[in-house]
Amino acid sequence: MALVHKFGDNIDTDVIIPARFCNDPSKEYIAKHCMYDYSPGFAERVSEGDIIIAGENFGCGSSREAAVWAISGTGISTVIAKSFARIFYRNAVNTGLELIVCSEIADIVADGSSIKIDRKNRSLITARKSVTYRSGSNDVCSDIIRAGGLINYINSGTFEENNNE
Repeated sequence: MALVHKFGDNIDTDVIIPARFCNDPSKEYIAKHCMYDYSPGFAERVSEGDIIIAGENFGCGSSREAAVWAISGTGISTVIAKSFARIFYRNAVNTGLELIVCSEIADIVADGSSIKIDRKNRSLITARKSVTYRSGSNDVCSDIIRAGGLINYINSGTFEENNNE
C-alpha cells in the first residue's frame, strides 16, 4: 500500500514547480521545491513509492519538463488523476513517470490514506473500495515508462525491435 497525497483540479506546472526554482538544473534541487507554494513541506512528507491523486487537468500550464522531474524526484511513483494536460502527459512518459487516468478515485480517497495499484487487473484498491481504471497509456508508452523513460527505451534496443517488425 502506498500513501496518497491528494490534490484538486487544475494543478498547473507553476504550482508543481514554481519558475523561480527552475534555474538550477539539478533534479534534487527541483524535487526539493515540488509543490513549494501550494503545499509547504510536501517534498519532505513524500516517501519513495508514494502516489499523487488529483482531479481534472493535472499538469496544465507551461510545458516545463521540470514539473515531472520535481514529482518523480520526490519519490512519487505514480500520479492518478481524472485527466492530464496533454504536454504534461507526454513529458511524464518521456521521463518514465507512470500516469493513470481514473475518474472515480479522487472522489473516494482522502489525503494521507493508503492505496494499492493492481496493474495486472487494472484496479485501485483502497480500504473502502476497489475501482477499475483504464490504462493511462498505450502499449508503446507503457514500454517507455517501464524502461524508465524515452532515452532508456531507445538505448534498450526495444525501439529498434518494434520499428523493424
